Amino acid sequence: INVVDLFKLQPANEHPHGLTYAEYDILFTQDKPVIFRFHGYASLVHELTYRRHNNRLMHVRGYKEEGTITTPFDVRVQNDIDRFHLVQETIKYLPQLGNRGAYLYQKMSDKLVEHKQYIHEYGQDLPEVSDWKWED
Repeated sequence: INVVDLFKLQPANEHPHGLTYAEYDILFTQDKPVIFRFHGYASLVHELTYRRHNNRLMHVRGYKEEGTITTPFDVRVQNDIDRFHLVQETIKYLPQLGNRGAYLYQKMSDKLVEHKQYIHEYGQDLPEVSDWKWED
C-alpha cells in the first residue's frame, strides 16, 4: 500500500482525509503484522495510528538521524529500511515459517556484511543495488 496522504491514517472523525475504521481495517487488517517503511520519523506514523485496531502490530521503520555522509543505499541500511532489513523483518513477523525462514534471514545478514565491506572498500553502493533496473 502506498500511503501518499498521511492523514488517511487518522480516523475519519479526527481529520477530513481520514479513513473510517472499516476502511482502514480492510487495508491494514485487524490481526496481521504490518511493516510500514516510512521516509521520515517512525514516531509520526505511530502517533497517527495509535487508536487503530492493529496498532500493536504496526512495525514502522523510518529514519534514525545519524548525521553521517555515506552512500544513498547505506542511508537506508543505517535506518533499517533497505531491502535486506525489510526481508528480515518480514521473516521475523511470520512465525508460521518456523526454521524455513532461517536460511533467507542469514542470506540477508550476509548481504548486509557484503554491503558494509563493499562501501568501505569502494565508497559506493553494491553494483546489484546501484545498477538495478525495474523489469516487467
